[in-house]
Amino acid sequence: MPKRILQGTVVSDKGNKTVVVLVERRVRHPLYGKIIRRSKKYHAHDEENAIRAGDIVRIEECRPISKLKTWRVLDKVSGVVEASVVEGAAQ
Repeated sequence: MPKRILQGTVVSDKGNKTVVVLVERRVRHPLYGKIIRRSKKYHAHDEENAIRAGDIVRIEECRPISKLKTWRVLDKVSGVVEASVVEGAAQ
């Protein structure tokens, strides 16, 4: 059976070798038909402590590593984009 792979945003990197990834999905409401967002947080194993909050990562299902960690980080899709403010342009 293939392992599930999800993509999400890292919301916390406070734990040692652990990141919390927020995965959002869009589903249609069963009665009203409106598209709504559902989200869930997953604890994932990051062996090198290289992932930071704000990064977009792909995670893969794996064997239980601890009580909460059953996912591991595959790779970083993109990093945090630094916002630069140009003075005088926002008027």
